[in-house]
Amino acid sequence: MEAFPGAHRPLYEVKANLFKGMAHPVRVRVLEILSASRDVSVTDLMADMGVEASRLSQHLSVLRTHHLVVSERRGSQVFYSLAYPRVADLLATAKMLLGEVLESTQQQLRTSEWVAQESVEARESQQSAPTP
Repeated sequence: MEAFPGAHRPLYEVKANLFKGMAHPVRVRVLEILSASRDVSVTDLMADMGVEASRLSQHLSVLRTHHLVVSERRGSQVFYSLAYPRVADLLATAKMLLGEVLESTQQQLRTSEWVAQESVEARESQQSAPTP
């Protein structure tokens, strides 16, 4: 088995697969929790997220497969942590990007509303203007 799946594929495909590993709200939330703590037990993840053990286990498996998290057994508990600190940086960058997109969208909506209001006012003034 190869050490890193897809190591011989183009980098853009490997990047796409990395994002596929994060492409679910449960997995993003797990990564956010792990970004805020050094390591977290599966029990604590389940309690924090309110998901069943089997569902959480499936998502953790996907995150491990995509090399985003690592696990360590300590007695009867399994603890997870980010495989790389840059995963937290990626989440922070995504949050900033989403903030910029939201701000831009809000500005576009304000501009559209202003243009629409100006158009309504122009039509109303034309209709109320006396005809010669």
